[in-house]
Amino acid sequence: MTAPSRDLSRLFRPRSIVVFGGSWAENVIGQSLKSGFDGDIWPVHPKRDEIAGIPCFRSLDELPGIPDAAFLGINRHAVIEVTAQLAAMGCGGAVCFASGFAESGDTDLQEALVTAAGDMPLLGPNCYGVLNYLDGAMLWPDQHGGRAVDSGIAIISQSSNIAINISMQARGLPIAYTACVGNQAQTSLTDMARTLLADDRVTAAGFYIEGITDPADFAMMVSEAASRGKSIVAIKAGKTDASREAASSHTAALAGDAAASSAFLRQCGVIEADSIEDMLETLKILNLHGRLNGNNITAMCCSGGEAGLIADLADRHDLIWPAIPAANQQALTDTLGPLVAIANPLDYHTFIWGDEDKMTDTFAGMMGPWVDLSVLVIDFPRADRCSDAAWQPAVNAMKRAAAQTGTRIALLGSIAEGISDEWATQLADDGIVALCGFSHGLRAIEAATTPMSEASWQPVQARPSASTRHLIDEADAKAMLEDAGISVPKGRRADQAEALAVFAEALTPPLALKGLGHAHKSEAGLVKLGLGRDQLVSAAKAMVDADGFLVEEMVSKPIAEILIGLRRDPVYGTTMTLGMGGVTAELLCDVATLVLPVSANQIRDALLGLRLAPMLTGYRGQDQADIDALVATVEHLAQMMDTRPDIDEIEINPLMAGAAGAGVTAVDAVIWTDPDIAPEESPK
Repeated sequence: MTAPSRDLSRLFRPRSIVVFGGSWAENVIGQSLKSGFDGDIWPVHPKRDEIAGIPCFRSLDELPGIPDAAFLGINRHAVIEVTAQLAAMGCGGAVCFASGFAESGDTDLQEALVTAAGDMPLLGPNCYGVLNYLDGAMLWPDQHGGRAVDSGIAIISQSSNIAINISMQARGLPIAYTACVGNQAQTSLTDMARTLLADDRVTAAGFYIEGITDPADFAMMVSEAASRGKSIVAIKAGKTDASREAASSHTAALAGDAAASSAFLRQCGVIEADSIEDMLETLKILNLHGRLNGNNITAMCCSGGEAGLIADLADRHDLIWPAIPAANQQALTDTLGPLVAIANPLDYHTFIWGDEDKMTDTFAGMMGPWVDLSVLVIDFPRADRCSDAAWQPAVNAMKRAAAQTGTRIALLGSIAEGISDEWATQLADDGIVALCGFSHGLRAIEAATTPMSEASWQPVQARPSASTRHLIDEADAKAMLEDAGISVPKGRRADQAEALAVFAEALTPPLALKGLGHAHKSEAGLVKLGLGRDQLVSAAKAMVDADGFLVEEMVSKPIAEILIGLRRDPVYGTTMTLGMGGVTAELLCDVATLVLPVSANQIRDALLGLRLAPMLTGYRGQDQADIDALVATVEHLAQMMDTRPDIDEIEINPLMAGAAGAGVTAVDAVIWTDPDIAPEESPK
């Protein structure tokens, strides 16, 4: 169950700020004054008469009113008492800058801080604070690189230093808020995002995430933002062992498995970025255009080198260069002359450079309802050594062409330095996206084409990892699968090797013999294939580590071998892995991960999105696999995880997929259960 949402509006948009501390408090006051904050600032200090020219109060009792926000730049022990006093007087919220709480192992002190805060919103501890570039309120004890804006995106980060670095961006991205999370002792990233995205002046948000405290509430927040037409781009740290260790020591965050976290974000509707540059470039598109309607793009370049390079780089992404309509082709030829080859991307040469009217006609010819985004490749000269006056007609022409055709546009520098901060800022103020560098710019365009989720989605409830697990042997595991409606090979179980000779009489060779009691039977030498009835007993006696035996009829050669795995995830609920299976599954590593619940269409899309999916759909004249049966089997397994809370993990590898209409068969199965949970017991 999700926690009730906190009202953080007074904390994020204060009209009065109380500040505690010495040099840190002085920085907060200085930054707020520098940014033009016109509300009240009340420094509290037991010894100083003034801070940054503002008279100090000796205690909270002397304040002329109840503060909307507080910045606590005092030591970790003193902050407990002050927090309790602020909460008692009805303060709108506080930033706890002090560290030395749960991130360094002192969970008791952190619990005391949360208790002291009560219902008052508290950011941190170990939190830098909030920058409000809309209203000038800077609860921030350091320098920052932002500027005043009327609207823009919000940045929320679990790393204060990354938030500072992003504030120094020189890419023309208008930032409305920057907020740090700290330890999320009381107020979570989700709480903060919910409040900031509800501000009409915020267009989108970028997150740096180390851990998500409540995935269900996070998913709900993303859905609420989507209902307002606002998108979220996130970087999720903690995907490697080293990164997870750093996250734990830095903010006491629990970082989930990499594939699971990516699947969770994707199914929520969040755009995941791999780098800060990718996130910032994507946010620039979302800030002005929102999500793009599709992936049809056109590009105009004044050189063949640029046209060829952007085409090559775009081929790595899910982007389409649509054909230019015949009427547009003729109009372009009329404008550019016979020496220019009309193509997309277009090398329009420099015959028309500086002629704003002809450039407008050319650019408009590459725009229209058949285009989702039209890009002008342009790199401006260095302002310190060159003049960029001759580049202005191209910018004007792009604006005019967009106005004529109603097409979304962007300017794209071939290198990041090709569009300066001054140009990028001016373009953003004029409603034009400026993308810095081919690689990051093209990735941003592709990211912005991701459709926004149409329906809200929430993961199943997570629970702590099982302290111990019990392996169900393959014979019993297959019996469970068969009860769930999943086809398994015809076979018999035998406790003793000698019994196999009798049991095999009812089976048709060739036969497969497996020794029970091990999760990885092949590695343990407990699998023998292609046996006749007379070979079973001797083969079984050679399996000295077996705890019983399973003999089965072998399945005829399939169209494809599929791996299906489901497991409980302590953060995201239940994850599902689908991929090409068999003994080379680890080598192929051709898998897709989903987080339950999932629909049949999502399962089908995941299977058909594998690199080796052509093997399922009739590669080079081969039969198509029974994809419907594959999807149904995956649904049966998901239902098992839902109705059997004691099951901790299921893996079928391989699931043999026959031709269309022939069905599928689970040839090998591993099931782990949690002995502390009864089969009929509901998850706690």
